[in-house]
Amino acid sequence: MVYVIAEIGCNHNGDFNLAKKMVDVAISTGVDAVKFQTFKADKLISKYAPKAEYQKRTTDSEESQLDMTRKLELGFDEYLKLKKYCEDKNVDVFSTPFDDESLEFLISTDMAIYKIPSGEVTNLPYLQKIGSLNKRVIISTGMATMREIHDAVNILKEAGTEDITILHCTTEYPTQYSDLNLNVIHTLKKEFPNESIGYSDHSIGYEVPIAATAMGATVVEKHFTLDQNMPGPDHKASATPDVLEKLVKGIRVIETALGSYEKRVLPIEEKNKVVARKSIVANEDIKKGDVFTEKNLTVKRPGNGISPMCWYDVLGQKSEKDFKKDQLIQVEE
Repeated sequence: MVYVIAEIGCNHNGDFNLAKKMVDVAISTGVDAVKFQTFKADKLISKYAPKAEYQKRTTDSEESQLDMTRKLELGFDEYLKLKKYCEDKNVDVFSTPFDDESLEFLISTDMAIYKIPSGEVTNLPYLQKIGSLNKRVIISTGMATMREIHDAVNILKEAGTEDITILHCTTEYPTQYSDLNLNVIHTLKKEFPNESIGYSDHSIGYEVPIAATAMGATVVEKHFTLDQNMPGPDHKASATPDVLEKLVKGIRVIETALGSYEKRVLPIEEKNKVVARKSIVANEDIKKGDVFTEKNLTVKRPGNGISPMCWYDVLGQKSEKDFKKDQLIQVEE
C-alpha cells in the first residue's frame, strides 16, 4: 500500500494542544503516519538569514526568519508526549531533525523512520550520521540535481543505510501545477531501480498526489493544516482536513485499481463474453445444401456460437441443415 504521511511540520505554531488536535484530525482522514519537525531555531538559522519569498507573503515581511521560526518550536519533552500520544492512537509518528542537537535527541527516542528534508540533501555530516543508524530513510529532493541526489543516496548507503525512499519534490509553497514535473517520478525509477520512489506534494488540492500514485509512488507526503488562514509560513500551501481525506481516499482507489501487470481474462469477465461478443448467424433463411456466403451470413450477438474470427473458414461451406434468420450457424467439424 502507498504510505501516506500527513506532514504536520510546524503548522501547530508551537502549540502542544493544537498539535494533539491535528494528530486526531489527521488520523480521522486515514493517513498512515503523522510527521513533525524538530528544531532549535537558534541552532538552525543565523540571525542574518533572510526569509523565503513565500514566507514573506504569509508572515510579517519585516520579521526575521529566526524570529519567525522561534515561534514554531515544540520542546523535546512536548515531542515525547506527542510521540506517546500517537503510539497510543496506533498511528506512525516521526519527526524531521533540522539541527545536530535535534538529531541527537530524535536518535535517543529510537525513531523508526528518518525523513531528510530537501534542504539537507547536501549536508554531508548530517547524511552520514543518519545513514549510520541503518533505519528506514525517506529523502525529499526539492532543489536538487540528479548528481546531488546520487551523492546523497551513496553517502547514506556507504554509512550503512539499506532502506531508502526517494521523494520527488518541488520546493515552492505552494507549487504551481506547471512546476510539478511529475514525470520525474519515472526518471527517478530509472535512475534508482533498487530504491522506492515517492512524492512530496506542495501543490494546492488533492489531485496531484493521486496522479503520483498512478505513476508508481510508494510514499506520498502532504502538508496538513486545520485552517489555511492561521498565522505561520506553511498553512496556505497545506491541505485542510477535507482535502486530506479526499487525497487518502483517492490514493486507496487508485492503488486498488492499478492491480496486476498481467493482461488476462478475469473471472468476472467470463460471464460477459456471451453477452458482449458476437457469433456468425444467418442473415436470412438458409436451406440445407445452400452455400454460406457474405450475403446470407452476418455477425451478431450473442457470443456463444462460431467466432467471427472463423468467418473465412465458414464461407464457401455447404449448410448441413436449415437455419432461420438470426439463428446461430453450426458447421461440421
